[in-house]
Amino acid sequence: TEVTEKLEEAIMIWIKQIRQVLVESEQIRREADDLGPSAELEHWKARMSSFNSLLDEIKSSRVKKIISVLQAARSKTLKQWKELDGNVTIAANEAKDNVRYLYTLDQFFGPLARASPVMLEHVPSLMNTVRMIYCTSPYYNTSERMTSLLLKITNQMINTCKMYLCEG
Repeated sequence: TEVTEKLEEAIMIWIKQIRQVLVESEQIRREADDLGPSAELEHWKARMSSFNSLLDEIKSSRVKKIISVLQAARSKTLKQWKELDGNVTIAANEAKDNVRYLYTLDQFFGPLARASPVMLEHVPSLMNTVRMIYCTSPYYNTSERMTSLLLKITNQMINTCKMYLCEG
């Protein structure tokens, strides 16, 4: 019983820490007004990395041993743990999926940043790819995420035009 109590205390600390990570990951991001679309990809890559690390820790043999001891003891903390484990898995899958979709746009980010204001040749393909992401992505097709992405694409176009004007 004493061992079970100590393990439950450890699990409760982990639950609190993991919940904090999940809450922080869902908070509205504060970003500079002129960020380009590459920042969106970098955000999701960082998020994917942190959630994959968290998943690796959750799936480690040390944690599995503790969970199996608590299962044998029929601990009530396991219900919270399993729910949190599921939420971390969902967050990791979301980040991985979003990175995969945003990589399809990566080919446009460089030319968009270096093009002259007459960047019309890139825009139709870029918009078709954005449309494909909106239509097929199970996670990225929300109004908030698409608005953020389109805002960053627009910022990049504006920055490119500014640089062109300053050079001329």
